[in-house]
Amino acid sequence: MRLVGLATRLCAWNAARASGVLALMLKHTLIHPEINAILGRAGHHAKILIADGNYPASTKKGPNAQVISMNLTPGVITVTQALRAILSALPIDAVNTMGIPADDSYAKFGEPPVWNDFRQILAEAGSPLTLEPILKWDFYKAVESADHVLTIQTGDQALWANVLLSVGCRTA
Repeated sequence: MRLVGLATRLCAWNAARASGVLALMLKHTLIHPEINAILGRAGHHAKILIADGNYPASTKKGPNAQVISMNLTPGVITVTQALRAILSALPIDAVNTMGIPADDSYAKFGEPPVWNDFRQILAEAGSPLTLEPILKWDFYKAVESADHVLTIQTGDQALWANVLLSVGCRTA
């Protein structure tokens, strides 16, 4: 009798999965199972790096960090795409970008255009947060902390598109 009940539930589950009903279980847009698992274990102040395609993800990471490679091809996926998904999934307390040192050749061009995209995504998510640049070498040190739990390595080709997020507290 128990096997019949189990078989019935499995048939219902398979039918729901085939119809797309199970995709409605999550209340956010992030569906990557490994990333969801890491975020589920992360606590307040944990750090999440969304790295562009130029970031040295294998060497510039914290001792507790996992690297998830989402760099399928140049430009796919982008940091902005990953940022939207992460913002849909959990509260964020701080958003840091990799600041350009004054003596770097890119500094003469001013702020990277992608930073305006980050601001727009934050606004769309209803976040009151502002971007806080951390100079390049200090940014690397911030990422290398024990609080760093995840790097999402993208294929983004935008310059200076790295963003470091600090996990907030769920209050409701």
